[in-house]
Amino acid sequence: MMFPNEEIRYEQLFRVTSKFHSTMDIDAVLEEVIKTLQDVYPSFEYTLFLAHDNTRHNVIPIKDIQQYEHGENTLVMQAFVTGVLQLEDSDEDKQSVIYAPLKGRQGVYGVLQINAHNGLVFPNSEIQFIELLANTAGHAFENAQLYQQSKQLIADLQLINETSHKLNSNLRLIDTMTFMSTQIRKSFEANEVGFILQTSDHLEVLPGSTAFFEKGFGEEYVTYSLERIMLENEPLFIGDLRDYREFGESSYRSMMSVPMVQRNEILGVAIVLHELPYFFSFDKFKLMQSLIHHSSLAFTNSILREELEKLVITDYLTKLYSRNHLEESVQDSMERDAFGTFILIDIDDFKGVNDTYGHQVGDESIVQIANLIRENIREHDIGARWGGEELAIYLPKVDLASGMAVAERLGKRVEKDSNPKITISCGVATWHKHYKETFKSLFQRADNALYEAKQSGKNQVVASENMITEGHS
Repeated sequence: MMFPNEEIRYEQLFRVTSKFHSTMDIDAVLEEVIKTLQDVYPSFEYTLFLAHDNTRHNVIPIKDIQQYEHGENTLVMQAFVTGVLQLEDSDEDKQSVIYAPLKGRQGVYGVLQINAHNGLVFPNSEIQFIELLANTAGHAFENAQLYQQSKQLIADLQLINETSHKLNSNLRLIDTMTFMSTQIRKSFEANEVGFILQTSDHLEVLPGSTAFFEKGFGEEYVTYSLERIMLENEPLFIGDLRDYREFGESSYRSMMSVPMVQRNEILGVAIVLHELPYFFSFDKFKLMQSLIHHSSLAFTNSILREELEKLVITDYLTKLYSRNHLEESVQDSMERDAFGTFILIDIDDFKGVNDTYGHQVGDESIVQIANLIRENIREHDIGARWGGEELAIYLPKVDLASGMAVAERLGKRVEKDSNPKITISCGVATWHKHYKETFKSLFQRADNALYEAKQSGKNQVVASENMITEGHS
């Protein structure tokens, strides 16, 4: 092979330099290096050795330079570490190989390997041209990489700013966690995201976590993360979970686990998983830490605010809702729904329970019924303590027959499961939007039905059949 004359070489160098100045795309820089070399030396073979973060290219022959750190080809690492071009002539293989470092102002970013076959020996002029091309490419690569890093840094700062602003708007816990989960999945391209709160006796998966965690499949990742974090007081950044005995058959390979900390106390952990090994970069790990750090106070505030709200609307003994909350819920339902059923419950002969067993056992009996109420109503139904030994249930969008069935089922459970044995009487009343009824009249009808149940022998359910229709006939 004849080497190209100097004019052709430097025309190519001028062209590629112009191209480098017009792009800030790393792939475009690398492609242009290879294209230029193929134009000048079409019969040579080329390989680029770069850090593993830049090896996801489908066209250019790129290898991870780190795999040669302790390998046979020490000249690759020598060129990379020293920043000095290395030349290898082999009479046995009849080839010359150049290892030209891609060098910028701030460091060396890789090594360009050029293989010349058929016993060719590179003249000094060719070596100087290749070295000049590699240096030019190194500077372009550095500029493109710094540009990409600055863009990513701006995007990360915008993400943190947007997240902080949103979380400072006093969102409810479910909205806070759902927002955070969406932000993390979008920014990190994560397969799974979990937010786990650690209490004294159990782990609570917070809303916003993906189904993998909500259904309990992520428990081993949570337990392992919390144990390591508590022991080492550091977040976890794991490139390949299969390197760890505990996760030898894990379907997820990359994991980041960052503690949620408030006032030096670990409240829980945020976990991000991906099925590919080494998927998350260290920059993403630092971003994850920053996001969770900025979010922990918002998590805590949302949790405390909702606990306080629950205390305000919850009866201290039964942990059912308060009477005021039930009244407000019925009023809201009367404005929103077409019908609903109200059940008023009274413990039969409760004074006898107190006189025989004492007031503590009497309180325990009330709690037993409260627990049975929770087990026998739907999530959006309202169970409340009405006052003293009286309890109440409101069933939105439930008719009288279904309400009667709920009350009768509850009465049978109380008679069967209570200890000491007690029974209850129930008065049931239903409202319909056609009759413009108030909560006061609804309660009065249920109370009249309860009085009738008591007078008729107790341990029974009585319905209020007559709708209040005065003035609406």
